[in-house]
Amino acid sequence: MDVLAGLLEGPRARGAFLLRSILDPPWSLRIRDEAPLTVVVPVRGEAWIVPGDEAPQRLDPGDVAVVRGPRPYTVADDPATEPQAVILPGGKCHDTRGEPLRTLSDLGVRTWGSGPHGRTVLLTGTYPNDGEVPRRLLSALPTVVVQRAAAWDNPLAGLLTEEIVKDEPGQQAVLDRLLDLLVIAVLRNWMARPDAEVPAWYRAQGDPVVGPALKRLHHHPARPWTVADLAAEVGVSRAALARRFTELVGESPMRFLTGWRLALAADLLRQPDVTLGAVARQVGYGSAFALSTAFKREHGVSPQQYRARVPV
Repeated sequence: MDVLAGLLEGPRARGAFLLRSILDPPWSLRIRDEAPLTVVVPVRGEAWIVPGDEAPQRLDPGDVAVVRGPRPYTVADDPATEPQAVILPGGKCHDTRGEPLRTLSDLGVRTWGSGPHGRTVLLTGTYPNDGEVPRRLLSALPTVVVQRAAAWDNPLAGLLTEEIVKDEPGQQAVLDRLLDLLVIAVLRNWMARPDAEVPAWYRAQGDPVVGPALKRLHHHPARPWTVADLAAEVGVSRAALARRFTELVGESPMRFLTGWRLALAADLLRQPDVTLGAVARQVGYGSAFALSTAFKREHGVSPQQYRARVPV
């Protein structure tokens, strides 16, 4: 598994909030759900993403936007349209005065809006919980990533359009996996663009010294690495590796390794039958206590607290 594959393997929706909205302009939704990541796909009509103080981005039918939370943003028919509804955590919503919505209503399976024949049809898929999208991936993303329909030939948005209105056994699992695949496909394409503001480590993979070092750290996180050991493996001096790695990646080899180990630990903690000691051994910590100390420093909570709040 390469470094990019390890990063993109992270999104794992569990009971994602998926909705088809049918709307007639003017419409505007203020999103305050605090979700870590949301996908927006206009099926019919155009939409605009207005991410706070950043420039609005227009979406045409078939475009896919991946929006990084938890900061509020607006989805509207036009950037100038005043919000009519506020979307809160858990899919709850009200008007801008905090009153129940009267202009939008239930229109069927995972569908709501102003009426069945609205000019705009919009799909949204939301990862509602921290832990479903690793922090290391979120920190690599801009506020909005847009994949234009004309720039790729991918069936996933079409499949999501078909499946979102079905009410069949196991349907939530189908929708969760489609959402994961769509996010991964969009982000992989975005990271391959020459103009993308991708993480420094992504560009560094092509370096003849740093690239092999990244692969070794990624493939063997449990090894008791030192900078000297890593330098010997890639055939350069310790000083040369430390200098070049920090220059290209933006952090030292050992700091990168710590972040990667703790990202792996967070993934493993989603498995309720894996003990903390086993997690520590798999990611290169000598004891559960050592892992707990490092994990709390990185994530702000203990491994036990993290596990308790992440759905399994």
